[in-house]
Amino acid sequence: MRGITDTVKHLLIINVIMFVGTMAIGNGQLFYGLFALYFPKNDLFQPWQIITHMFMHGGFSHILFNMFALWMFGTAVEQVFGKKKFIFFYISAGLGAALLQLGYYYFKFYSGIDILIANGLDQATIMNTLNEGKYNTGWEAILGVDELRSFLGVFNASMVGASGAIMGVLVAFGMLFPESKLMLIFLPIPIKAKYFIPGIIILDLISAISGQSFFSPSNTAYIAHLGGALTGFIIMYFWKKDQFDKYRWN
Repeated sequence: MRGITDTVKHLLIINVIMFVGTMAIGNGQLFYGLFALYFPKNDLFQPWQIITHMFMHGGFSHILFNMFALWMFGTAVEQVFGKKKFIFFYISAGLGAALLQLGYYYFKFYSGIDILIANGLDQATIMNTLNEGKYNTGWEAILGVDELRSFLGVFNASMVGASGAIMGVLVAFGMLFPESKLMLIFLPIPIKAKYFIPGIIILDLISAISGQSFFSPSNTAYIAHLGGALTGFIIMYFWKKDQFDKYRWN
């Protein structure tokens, strides 16, 4: 893999191995059940999923675009950071993405729980019903059709993908190489990184607020993208004062 830095190469290999395993074993259900990130109140949740979901992908196009972005931007960033600093940054951005997405899920879920409790239902009974894979039809009359769908969707949600970590890497690339010119495949117009990457983040923000997808599937975890980008920016803000190379981790 000439032209790829060591850590990026190893991340690519791990992601591909996990993807092949997902597709080859039990139609993906075994790997998803173990390694995708589930809502913490769901019995399917396990602590290690906070990390393992970053190496899982939902389909060929999903892993292809993520790994292309990791190679394209991660190699340049790792050359500046060094191996240890890059992996710390990558995992931190992935964790920040997951935590912001889960925080959003908690808000949505407990908004529904509070309404149900206010209408005389018991929280323990609600949780037991949900973890049995069921729901009470009476909840629809209390929450409404759309709110109930959102409530159940959050509880049963699973998250996979390296996108959050890669959004952090994109931010790092934009701050390190602001004058580099980038292009979207379907919009072959060179745009400087200092405009291109904030533009991508703004589109994710619009999608998160409106639910309207621009370039990705409608089930994309846009909040996680924003969490990865925000975490990357915060880390870069403090590291930039150190001028990177002066405090490079070997």
